[in-house]
Amino acid sequence: MREPTAHSIIRHKSLEDPDHLREFPHGFGAVVGVGTVDVGRATLHPGWRWSTDIKPAVGTETCEAHHFHVVLAGHVAFQLTGGPEQQFGPGDVIDVPPGHDAWVVGDESVNLLDISGNSANFGLPVPQARAVMTMLMSDIVSSTTTAASVGDAAWGDRAVRRQLDRFQGREVKTTGDGFLATFQSAGAALRAAVATRDAARSMGVQLRIGVHTGEVEVLRDDVRGVAVHATARVMSAAEPSEVLTTVVTRTLAEGTGIRFVDRGRHDLRGLQQPMDLYAVEPDPS
Repeated sequence: MREPTAHSIIRHKSLEDPDHLREFPHGFGAVVGVGTVDVGRATLHPGWRWSTDIKPAVGTETCEAHHFHVVLAGHVAFQLTGGPEQQFGPGDVIDVPPGHDAWVVGDESVNLLDISGNSANFGLPVPQARAVMTMLMSDIVSSTTTAASVGDAAWGDRAVRRQLDRFQGREVKTTGDGFLATFQSAGAALRAAVATRDAARSMGVQLRIGVHTGEVEVLRDDVRGVAVHATARVMSAAEPSEVLTTVVTRTLAEGTGIRFVDRGRHDLRGLQQPMDLYAVEPDPS
């Protein structure tokens, strides 16, 4: 008689005796893990809405999980960011991308299965992905006067976004009078900073620019962490039309031909340790 192998054994668990049972406002969920697969069952009562009942605990603007749902009872609506509302009922199988809100429709509770997604972590804070990135942060000098002379958006569109595209930077957000962008390469970030500074100056606009490399939490449309605050402080220490960077970014850019001028050690507000700062200059060529 053939001995059973790992591939020939039937594995079994019951959602009536789940591995995890989690209550949340207007509902509860049960989860079982079978092998490498988690399967969840959620019961959502009338009045439940993700953005009202789950968002405060999770801490993201929208649900960032990719769900594969089977609706067993009731009616539920989903809405992707910027998209139309879509409603589903019993028997519907739904593939829901990240970036959505959801809510119960009508007076009947919704019962659904979650075949994938974040079944085991539903309703818990989302672990943030972390990465080491080089950040560029700019600020326009005397922004009110400058905006009146060159136009509110002209300096940003012409002097910043063009250089971000050129050096493969990712615009994270505008900061009112400036930009925050991330780069995979320290050298590319520094070259983009110098090119942006020079392009803005040719338009009669002076920028302060800070460039720093550190570990950040990567969100869907933002980055967070001490390294972001450090970049802002480095930028604030720059003179008009100056690009400042830190020793870690300078070290990563060794061999690129970029020139650095020692600006000494600075105590930057909100940071525990002083930082050695360097002015960044164009290549001698």
